[in-house]
Amino acid sequence: MTWVLQALALIGRHVFAALAGIGRVAIFAASAVFHLFRPPFYMREFGHALVQIGWLSLPVVGLTALFTGGALALQIYAGGARFNAEMVVPSIVAIGLTRELGPVLGGLMVAARVASSIAAEIGTMKVTEQIDALTTLSTDPMKYLTLPRILAATLAVPLLVGVGDVIGVMGGFLVGVGRLEFNAATYMHNTLDFLQLWDVLSGMIKGSVFGFIVALMGCYYGMHSGRGAQGVGRATKSAVVTSSVLILASNYILTEVFFSA
Repeated sequence: MTWVLQALALIGRHVFAALAGIGRVAIFAASAVFHLFRPPFYMREFGHALVQIGWLSLPVVGLTALFTGGALALQIYAGGARFNAEMVVPSIVAIGLTRELGPVLGGLMVAARVASSIAAEIGTMKVTEQIDALTTLSTDPMKYLTLPRILAATLAVPLLVGVGDVIGVMGGFLVGVGRLEFNAATYMHNTLDFLQLWDVLSGMIKGSVFGFIVALMGCYYGMHSGRGAQGVGRATKSAVVTSSVLILASNYILTEVFFSA
């Protein structure tokens, strides 16, 4: 009987620790959103974050989308050939990329690149007491460090998703025409006929949510980084892992909301 109570106590401690962590993240996120409506606004930091998160992430997102679109075309053609349904390749590639694969893979790539970078940068600033120096100079670290990055990611990632959608569809087009011998005009006609505006917009809305998650996790773990190199390393790892899991979980929730009917 004693071991049962010990097991329940252990489970309870982990559950309460998880709930406490969720509460801390929620309070951190609410604080960041609250600061959005209060001056001052550091536009220079916002512009720098926009370049770092948006423009410099474009190559990795573009390459990911290009090869994903090509591989998806090959897979759908191989599967459709079993049912004599090869002509569904253009429409399924376009819908699959814009609704799911484009925003999810783009979000994961941004998480790997941006969440780790933000957590390492802010964590290092904490270790070297630069954040304490900002507070001493009457500069709110939430407004100077966190808000510009969260706002930039929330605005930049949906644009990256939109560009990735175009590149991914073109990757499927190149494979479909060059490898699978589709007629170019027919491929594009089928793509445009079946693709709807909501397919693209829903993916971009997902991208905005994913960008918010990525920047939030990077800033949160950076601000709560432990001391020393090991603390910064743990913060970086936690930021990437947590943001990736939250992207996949929120993707399911958003898909349920958008397409459950």
